[in-house]
Amino acid sequence: MTELRAVEICAGAGGQSLGLHRAGFRHDLAVELDESAAATLRHNLTRLQGEAKVAVGDVADPAVWNPAEFREVDLLAGGVPCPPFSVAGKQLGSADERDLFAWAVELAGVVQPRALLLENVRGLSAPRFSGYRQAVADRLGELGYWSEWRLLKANEFGVPQLRPRFVLVAVREEFAAHFHWPEPTPTDRTVGSELRDLMASRGWRYADKWAEFAAGIAPTIVGGSKKHGGADLGPTRAKAAWAQLGVDGKGIANEAPDRNDPSFRTRMPRLTNEMVARLQGWNGPGFEWEFLGRKTSVYRQIGNAFPPPVAEAIGRAIADALRASVPRRDVAAVTEHDVLYGVLRGASAPVTHAELVALFPGDLDRRLDALERDFVLERSGAGSETRYVLGDFKAFRGQDDHLRHAVFASKATRSRVS
Repeated sequence: MTELRAVEICAGAGGQSLGLHRAGFRHDLAVELDESAAATLRHNLTRLQGEAKVAVGDVADPAVWNPAEFREVDLLAGGVPCPPFSVAGKQLGSADERDLFAWAVELAGVVQPRALLLENVRGLSAPRFSGYRQAVADRLGELGYWSEWRLLKANEFGVPQLRPRFVLVAVREEFAAHFHWPEPTPTDRTVGSELRDLMASRGWRYADKWAEFAAGIAPTIVGGSKKHGGADLGPTRAKAAWAQLGVDGKGIANEAPDRNDPSFRTRMPRLTNEMVARLQGWNGPGFEWEFLGRKTSVYRQIGNAFPPPVAEAIGRAIADALRASVPRRDVAAVTEHDVLYGVLRGASAPVTHAELVALFPGDLDRRLDALERDFVLERSGAGSETRYVLGDFKAFRGQDDHLRHAVFASKATRSRVS
């Protein structure tokens, strides 16, 4: 079939890019901040497409690219930064200078793609961000898109790793009835079965026994932030989970163990970058990928990626919808994520505390606190007569006076952002 056209933002080293390519999309442009990841992406997309246009820099900087040049592309996709929503961080949401989720939705209003795909960490699905999700869903509706979020796990799409990702798909309303989420297909692959040949590649005598021991799926591989840490397999809990699979998660090895190395019961082996890439889904014919850069940079490129098989499954579902090549279905209503947000946003006059308590007994203060972290919440009066008006969304959407501009003004600061 004729290839569909895609623009990908915050593309990283290309996990989503490869999956979308396999699903039938050709990249008109990819945009990535990190120079090493962009070099990897350009190198591999050129191999796949014969040419590749990769813009390097802050995706929200108009000097880096002009979104209007790509109007009505088939798909706008991206893996916008995760730290604003990650439970491993402070979950600052819109107060984090790296937050680009709401901006990406506004970008859809400029590019007007037929479909939008954005993926992020599970943390975005938490009650803390229900107001944020509601604002995104409402804005997409205003722009003419039906949208839905779903939590997908990599191990349900042939990848031997848990890796839950919270995925947003939005399609123009005329395609909504043809969009079906891909059906999960749990894998029987394990860390041991996937990596046995690599562990044995230098003659390690215990590779078979280790593979039998490592008969489970990997915990989520953590690429980490440039703000802290080097190349290791995550925080204390993650390292403990790796140890249960006979893997030392405190670092990344340059090479597999050799025949003189002891049993994993004496000294657990560390994974190499090639092994980590396998566990991210770069495995088998059609998934070949060459990573450029130094060891730690390559590890981050791999660890921060969207597993290609998962991206391929979603990409095929979107492609089927855009081609109307699957049967129509009854379209579910767009989920209401935050009822309090809806009450305050839809009110024609300030709403009193007493009125809100009647609607939300028991947890009103928690709901208001969560909402105020991402929106201006104006208060007047006191006690039960306190009146509330929901103001502006604090998230970066391109505002000239947003705090993000000050952070990104310095090249030294940008180099530490991930």
